[in-house]
Amino acid sequence: MNSKNFYYPYFLYARDVASYSVAWALSRPGAVYVVDVIVAEGLTKRFDGLTAVDNVSFHVHEGEIFGFLGPNGAGKTTTVRMLTGILPPDAGRAFVLGFDVVKKPLEVKRRIGVVPEAANVYLDLTVWENVTFMAELYGVPRGVRERRARELLDEMGLLKYRDAKARRLSKGMRQRLLICMALVHEPPLLFLDEPTSGLDPQSARRIRSMLRELNKEEGVTIFLTTHNMWEAEELCHRIAIINRGRLVAVSNPRELKDMFTRLRTVEVEFNRAVDERSILEALGCEVDVSGNRCRIRARDVNDVICGIVDYAKSHGLEILSLNVIEPSLEDIFLEIVEGKADV
Repeated sequence: MNSKNFYYPYFLYARDVASYSVAWALSRPGAVYVVDVIVAEGLTKRFDGLTAVDNVSFHVHEGEIFGFLGPNGAGKTTTVRMLTGILPPDAGRAFVLGFDVVKKPLEVKRRIGVVPEAANVYLDLTVWENVTFMAELYGVPRGVRERRARELLDEMGLLKYRDAKARRLSKGMRQRLLICMALVHEPPLLFLDEPTSGLDPQSARRIRSMLRELNKEEGVTIFLTTHNMWEAEELCHRIAIINRGRLVAVSNPRELKDMFTRLRTVEVEFNRAVDERSILEALGCEVDVSGNRCRIRARDVNDVICGIVDYAKSHGLEILSLNVIEPSLEDIFLEIVEGKADV
């Protein structure tokens, strides 16, 4: 698959999108070639007086997997629907592949692939008919559409089910079929809304592997919403976190972890059980004690380690193991959405 076949002109973004061409930007001394395939500026959407998305702004760079995370009802799906031209914003603007999603929604839809949360395939059509019908809707030539359908179904392990009606497929197979349908016209940008939600581990792993390959080998930009923090950490180059309609963080996983060093923990194992009160007094921070094992959370890991060594010496203890545990993306996510941190 060559996603570049379906690229259309779009722009490096500045305050006026159409005024800065790629050629101009590359002519500037020290210019860096970065194309923003999605630009959201102050996107806002209200329903019956309730603000579902509140002044959301971010950029998505060409060739990255961009994770869009948030709890249920945070505004993720509403944001995706605005970016894909399904739902007009009440305020703000968005550009996708250089096109204003309000003024040129059809131009946007022609050039993107969308995998919604609900696997809404055509149940009375066969697997093969679903893919080729979608290719026909996108104007893919007959010879090309059959080749593309065969390639995609083979990649997703569905080719042997080509003559089966979609209603006979499992949820995981329907989701894989939906991804084939979204990719049949070789879009440079793919939106996926909770693509592995409710799937068995094998199906979820297959979809994640396909997304990695699609991004790495074909250069397809992926906009991914997910509740799976591990999945986001494994797949995404950058992550945005939305909570109660507001964007609260945009960064890469490494930078987010560096911002939350206070969530690091130190795990230590001694050669015998320790007294909880004495180690609490010695370290002066939060300590969970279970026999000869302790889990300590503190802002300054170096101070904690020095304190552990001093405590072991003064109490005649031997340190069997000591590990520093980085906070997971889930730890950081919960810290943010529960209002325990400002980002």
